[in-house]
Amino acid sequence: MTRVAFAALLLASPAFAADAVVLKPDRVFDGTETHKGWVVVVTGEKITAAGPADSLQLPPTAKTIPLPGCTLLPGLIDAHSHLLLHPYSEATWDDQVLKEPAAERICRATAHAKAGLLSGFTTLRDLGTEGAGYADVGIKSAIDKGVVPGPRLLVVTRAIVATGSYAPRSHAPEWRLPQGAEEASGDELRKVVRDQIRKGADWIKVYADTPHGPTGKPQPAFSLDELELIVATAKDAGVPVVAHAQSKEGMKRAALAGAETVEHGDGGDVETFRVLADKGVGYCPTLAAAEAYAKYAGWKPGTAEPADLKSKRASFKAALEAGVTVVNGSDVGVFAHGDGARELELLVEYGMTPAQAVKAATSVAAKALHLDAKVGRVKPGLLADLIAVEGDPTATVAALRKVRLVMKTGTLYKEP
Repeated sequence: MTRVAFAALLLASPAFAADAVVLKPDRVFDGTETHKGWVVVVTGEKITAAGPADSLQLPPTAKTIPLPGCTLLPGLIDAHSHLLLHPYSEATWDDQVLKEPAAERICRATAHAKAGLLSGFTTLRDLGTEGAGYADVGIKSAIDKGVVPGPRLLVVTRAIVATGSYAPRSHAPEWRLPQGAEEASGDELRKVVRDQIRKGADWIKVYADTPHGPTGKPQPAFSLDELELIVATAKDAGVPVVAHAQSKEGMKRAALAGAETVEHGDGGDVETFRVLADKGVGYCPTLAAAEAYAKYAGWKPGTAEPADLKSKRASFKAALEAGVTVVNGSDVGVFAHGDGARELELLVEYGMTPAQAVKAATSVAAKALHLDAKVGRVKPGLLADLIAVEGDPTATVAALRKVRLVMKTGTLYKEP
């Protein structure tokens, strides 16, 4: 069987996993630090040993995979994805929500899931179906059952927006268009939160602000009392809350209400980010999406940056100065699935070290998503979510684009 045919078989049969596999890279980044000369042993779904080769008793019948020149590290995590969206240069958001049939969107999502997995992302938090109802719950189930290959998913289903604050919008008030999220306000928020959890939401996503006022700029969409009601209702069920927030007031209200991560934060300053830091709220900056929006508007890299990108740089600098926990979250779907490494490249371009960026996509993200007892590190007892890349991404983050091996829960999806 040719290597291409074997790779195709692996993708078609994700239930395949060797009883024991020994991975021999040049170095291992364990989620916090790099170790030269380590090997990692995987048995079934889990990592069973990791350390210097001469200190481990290797299974004599194990399959050995040499990875010369490579770094082995935990599978990458993107805490802000949209499997049911594709780049707006292909179709606008409105057209995707209003014109693409549900079946087409789901088919696209399965292709997106495969692309994300093969690019090294073994876990995604998918933050809203954008008009596709509860399709994410079914996609997650199909991946978990091995029907289609894809990352481990955490889903939010429809997400929650304040009444009259979201999109698509009609220019004629007598027409009511289908919305990209579920509308609710006041006491009805309790019912909506409970219903989304009942239908499969792992997290509850709320839009703390939206550009719904006459200025067209992000404005707070919910009162602090409403946000606290959402968080309290979700917390009663053991479900955390994530908040879309771009304005200073929206970010502050989300953090004070108890949201665990804030997304975008475009208008944040040092004072605002210090509120997040003091409350232990993580921050997903979605830098790659901001870059994509600028490109869609006509900006070309290498030319003077538009005001929105300059503002994004300033807000990210403020976040670093405030000491907020940065969690890798890209908003992939706004740009192409399979290109998630772009977010990490921009984290470095905007001020983090390569090692900090890789941590943000491994151990830091796993902790923020309550998955650190399962993934995010190379440690015996954790699930074998592992990737190997050429070079050392903690020195040059672009190495994450050279993925040579992908393993999720002990199953090989890509190997040299």
